[in-house]
Amino acid sequence: MSVHTAFPADGYTARWQTWDTVHDETLTLRWENEGWTASGEVGREKIHYVVRLSPTWHVRQFLLFRDLDEPDLWLATDGHARWGEVNGAHRPELDGCHDIDLDCTPFTNTLPLRRLPLDVGDEMEFPVVLIDVETLGVTPVRHRFRRLTERRWSIERSGTGVVSEFDVDEYGLVLDAPAHFRRR
Repeated sequence: MSVHTAFPADGYTARWQTWDTVHDETLTLRWENEGWTASGEVGREKIHYVVRLSPTWHVRQFLLFRDLDEPDLWLATDGHARWGEVNGAHRPELDGCHDIDLDCTPFTNTLPLRRLPLDVGDEMEFPVVLIDVETLGVTPVRHRFRRLTERRWSIERSGTGVVSEFDVDEYGLVLDAPAHFRRR
């Protein structure tokens, strides 16, 4: 098992493009308030997301902005996989999930990869919060991650039979996901 390279303390920026080169995403990571803040602008979906993370890459808060100055969706976890909304309403259907998944960005795959204790050939299945940016629907789904090589992974959303393979850089960020995203 290898450990990913630590991100620079002064921040990091990554950019992806849809495979057809029409739309872009820019991700900025910053160290602030004793944790990481990931901020992404996704052109195709016209959204801005913010993920606040602990120093060990556990999700603390997730905010999604579409067309308002205030978040359209704001979720938080207590660090023990118990989820709620900004207004304090508990979301028991999400309990047990440690990570989020936005299909429109490759970044959310990095969240568990930086923590998973997997050697090459190992796999792990666990629940994640799937967020539909169009409807703001939030549902738990199970993902199975497999470490194929030192820097190649696969992910399968359980029950779908759809498997995606991708390579990551030294930080654990997705490089290219054929037919979906490519790193710029």
